[in-house]
Amino acid sequence: MEYVIMIVLAIVGVIIYGLILRKKVYDEVDRLEDWKLQISSRNVTDELSKVKSLNLSGETQEQFEKWRDEWEDILNRKLPDLEEGLFNAEEHADRYRFKKANEVLKQLEQGLHLIEASIDGMLQELENLLKSEEEGRKEVEDLEPQIKELKKKLLQQRYLFGKAEHQFEQSIAETQQKISEYYEHVEAGNYFEAHDIVEAVKANIEQTSVTMDEFPELYKACKKELPAQFDELLHNVLEMKNSGYRTDHYEIEKEISNYQERVKVLVEALEQATIEEAQQEIPELEKRLRQIYDQLEKEAVDQSYVVKQYPSIQEQLQLIVEELNNTKNEVELLQSMYHVTERDIEMQMSVEQAGNSAVKHLEDVKMNIEDEVTSYTIIREKLERLSEQVIELKQQHEALKEQIASIRKEEKEAKEQIAETKQALKEVYRKLQKSNIPGIPRYIEDILEVSRASLMDVQQVIEEQPLNMEKVQVVLNKALNDTNEAQEQTDKLLDQANGAELVIQYGNRYRSKYPLLASKLDEAEEAFRMYKYDKALEIASQAIEEVEPGALSRIQDLHNIPVG
Repeated sequence: MEYVIMIVLAIVGVIIYGLILRKKVYDEVDRLEDWKLQISSRNVTDELSKVKSLNLSGETQEQFEKWRDEWEDILNRKLPDLEEGLFNAEEHADRYRFKKANEVLKQLEQGLHLIEASIDGMLQELENLLKSEEEGRKEVEDLEPQIKELKKKLLQQRYLFGKAEHQFEQSIAETQQKISEYYEHVEAGNYFEAHDIVEAVKANIEQTSVTMDEFPELYKACKKELPAQFDELLHNVLEMKNSGYRTDHYEIEKEISNYQERVKVLVEALEQATIEEAQQEIPELEKRLRQIYDQLEKEAVDQSYVVKQYPSIQEQLQLIVEELNNTKNEVELLQSMYHVTERDIEMQMSVEQAGNSAVKHLEDVKMNIEDEVTSYTIIREKLERLSEQVIELKQQHEALKEQIASIRKEEKEAKEQIAETKQALKEVYRKLQKSNIPGIPRYIEDILEVSRASLMDVQQVIEEQPLNMEKVQVVLNKALNDTNEAQEQTDKLLDQANGAELVIQYGNRYRSKYPLLASKLDEAEEAFRMYKYDKALEIASQAIEEVEPGALSRIQDLHNIPVG
């Protein structure tokens, strides 16, 4: 029983599914049928009838017949065939041949697309034709007054166009002829060709109008202004040559001749109503004219500069050369008196070479001035470089003189330091002699002897010929250090001796009361007599501090002498 129910349900399901698919086919058939009816009801015939307002001949008649035949073919053949196809699709659906029905419907839809595209293309071509006719008619209405205006302008201003007048007349006449051809094509129904003619006429009128507007100025420039300017320039060049200015190297006369010939060629082109070359070349010629005048003006300015500056620079260089010779002699003298370093010699040689180079440069400038050929612009450039050389040479020479002066200055400063050091050592001896100490320890004598020997070495080195300042500086530094050491050790010795003496004197008040202290003081006095002042101070200080703590501080504060 269950199997029977399942079979029945399956059959019912299949039937329902079939009905759904058939419903879809019917719906698609209805949609395509509506689309077909829309196409057949389009107002194509009325649209095509608009062509009748034009001249039905020539290409217009051909186009009209083609569109009419195409529309009748759609109505009488293509749409009925589609209707039959829709019936076939329904028949396939009734027989449950859904795949075949869908294939037929797809083909029918493609066919409707093609038909609609064909109609749209046909109507677009129709619109283009009507638009072309309308635009052409309106443009011709605008162009004809423009042609009359060009003819009027040429008639009233013919004196501005010279021989080119005939070319412009011919161009306007050809344009007028094109307008006549336009009407002939319209009469023949060839509206697209007529439209092309209108476009050509419009471009020609625009070009002729622009050319006629720009022509007078271009023609005037080439016929009168530029020739006059080149003549005036040539006259100025010849005047400058006669006045002593140097212009030959510019080859201006040859260049002017070439430009004059070129202007003649431009005039010939303009007389043929061709302005492109003149438009391009006139600005270039005018620019070159300005450049040539600038060159001539610069040549005149540069000549004035050279005439004024050359004597000054020449005088400056001669003075520097004389100073360099003096400096060279001074360096040679220094070499006999001092040990001159390789750096100093190289510096002098470098300055000498720079001076020789500047002299050669000056001779070159002088030769250019005298040859009466070299441009003053070129001479000025060389003179300016020479001026920079002179300035740099002065700076190098000053540096060399400073270096020479520094060698003498070092000798003077060294001698002053030697004298000061000798005086300092004498002061050390004076302090020792003035003091009341019983004698000088051996180590102090040794230090003093080292200082005396160092000063003798310095004196010997500074008297050598040639003098080597580097060597002098080495031995002088040693003498300064040795003398400083002698001063410091002597001051320390005297402080120790004075301190020991004060402490012993202070302790004498306790001799009778403290026998041990008395013994220590005797020991300190014995060390003092043996020139061992530091030991004497140490023994006496310790002994006093044991008897009277703080005594050393009081003694130091009272006498302002270190005793501890």
